[in-house]
Amino acid sequence: MGKPFNIKDRLKSFVYAGKGIYTLICSEHNAWIHCAAIVLVTIAGFYFNITKGEWIAIVFCYGLVLAAEAFNTAIEKLVDLVSPERNPLAGKVKDLAAGAVLICAIAAAIIGAIIFVPYFFN
Repeated sequence: MGKPFNIKDRLKSFVYAGKGIYTLICSEHNAWIHCAAIVLVTIAGFYFNITKGEWIAIVFCYGLVLAAEAFNTAIEKLVDLVSPERNPLAGKVKDLAAGAVLICAIAAAIIGAIIFVPYFFN
């Protein structure tokens, strides 16, 4: 049986998660690129007055891409910890994690195009 519910422990977990987000945003250059895209897309969303459903899709994409970047960063740090020397398998793991971010970013870009291209032509 696990520990009983403790509100202080739950609040601490939010603090740790916040530290992770802070670390991602402050130290990962690719996260900066994603955040710049988020700012630009948000400005475009307000400019074109996109619908509530379109906002839902856009915000989901924001979360998906940033979460993928966080997972990628965590995987890269863990691989560096357990395999500090060059290792072909470690390289494959890092490449796969980076590929997952790219897949999410491409999907987000396609969704953005589906939403915004019609606004540009109206």
